[in-house]
Amino acid sequence: MLFLVIITGLLAFSTGKPCDNETANSELELSLNKNLLRSLETQEGLPNPSVHLALRLSDSHNLAKESEHLNKLKNDLHNDIQSSLTNGQPVSGIMALYTLALKSSCYDLNTITFTTNEKSETLLTHLKKQMEQEKEHIAFSLRPLTNYYQYSLGVLALCASGIRVNNHVSNKLIKAAVHDYFKHGDTESTDTYAMAGMALQCVKDAGCHVQSADELNAALTKIKLKLLASRRDDCHIGNEFSTGLAVQALLAMGGQVAEYATSMEAIRTDARNNVYHNPMAISQILPALQQKSYLMVENKECLNEDDTLVLEPIDPVVVLPSEIKVKVEVVMSSGAAAVYTVKAPKGSSLLVALKLLKGKNDGFTFETQSSLWGPFLSAVNGEQARQSDRRYWHLSSEGTALSQGIQDFKLEVAQKITIKNTSY
Repeated sequence: MLFLVIITGLLAFSTGKPCDNETANSELELSLNKNLLRSLETQEGLPNPSVHLALRLSDSHNLAKESEHLNKLKNDLHNDIQSSLTNGQPVSGIMALYTLALKSSCYDLNTITFTTNEKSETLLTHLKKQMEQEKEHIAFSLRPLTNYYQYSLGVLALCASGIRVNNHVSNKLIKAAVHDYFKHGDTESTDTYAMAGMALQCVKDAGCHVQSADELNAALTKIKLKLLASRRDDCHIGNEFSTGLAVQALLAMGGQVAEYATSMEAIRTDARNNVYHNPMAISQILPALQQKSYLMVENKECLNEDDTLVLEPIDPVVVLPSEIKVKVEVVMSSGAAAVYTVKAPKGSSLLVALKLLKGKNDGFTFETQSSLWGPFLSAVNGEQARQSDRRYWHLSSEGTALSQGIQDFKLEVAQKITIKNTSY
């Protein structure tokens, strides 16, 4: 009898742990969902279509807040894209994300128009034209006007919206994947492989690329192998901020559970440690944790949606931090370097430290531009590093490249930050 009691107890214990894990994971996903929804109240600059996309792919909703954000996208972001089009600037990436965000809300894309040269055309028509311009640029320079990440987004958005992607457009992406063109400087871009994987999987599922089916399959195989090969010892794929998209891609490409389960657990561990406080980062990991991908927008139905997501009030916590010393080294494109020192509150962002340094009036200046990931450095000490020139400001701490931007990287200990004008 005692033996039976022991066995029963062991069975209850063993079967209880998965349930406990499942409950904990669900609570984590709900917390991330709320954090993402709360970011709508504190966001600066333009509304983020990636945040909207993740909220709409989620199982739980606050339909009133999502509708309000949709209206901001249709007004503020729409006007910004229109301004870029008027000025002849490439907008394939942001236009593609805008398309996916609208599609996730089941919005009629044919009612969204932009005007160029006094001619009004639909959003999808303009996106197709953007992709043609990107394709033509690849033909003579082996590079898109923007980059292959944005190019992949464009292919995915067109395909998920039911538009047949021009074979010449998709072929450029296939060849780029096969020939290892997805790089940022000398480093392979996990984010780009992931987005290309979702885009090409959509093209394959649509069955509109039968002429080069073997090449398409070869590209998808190559992408999956690249993603799996870039898994680190801590199970992140690429780094902690590319793992969300990588898991999405593996899910979209029909990966086995064993190929992404440990990476999902790595995301959960970091999420519980508050690594993902940037709304853009959360917008990429939340679908992955719910075993979804951007590809699911293609068949999204906005019927009988759960509308129970409610935000509780948060009591502010005031902490008086101590100060730490930060050295800032600036390396110009010529190789000339200058070093500055500033004291900043412990736990403050690098952006705060740079503002304090600039306020000291000792020769240091900087300018920023906004992005979906937050502000990024555009000019330092009067020198610019522009995407059009294939240059950027590379950030490192004690020689280790930062995986976060200036607003998200927190200064917890005294350290040396290097800001270097770098080509790619």
